[in-house]
Amino acid sequence: MPSLSAKLTRLGAVLLLLLATVGTTLAQAPPPPPYPAVPTPQVEAPPPPPPGPPGVWVWRPGYWRWNGVQYIWIRGRYVHPARPGAVWQPAHWALRGGAWVWVPGHWR
Repeated sequence: MPSLSAKLTRLGAVLLLLLATVGTTLAQAPPPPPYPAVPTPQVEAPPPPPPGPPGVWVWRPGYWRWNGVQYIWIRGRYVHPARPGAVWQPAHWALRGGAWVWVPGHWR
């Protein structure tokens, strides 16, 4: 029967593999050039916000996301701000170190 140390080493290796897989899933890359340009954002008229006092809901606009084959439109939606006065930074593609990386939307 394997020792506790061997089991922990094996568990650590499995966790590292899992984290590496999650990381590569989150860091999407567009297909190699030539790939289609990101379409112009769709115009969305936000529906009335859900009930609540002012500042409880913020409209997060929609965006185009690459699914590995084509761009798909992710519709906008209302979200709760991370903290009072927070501003939503939309998701976008950015060129970093010579490679395109997906930068998820986040609060500032």
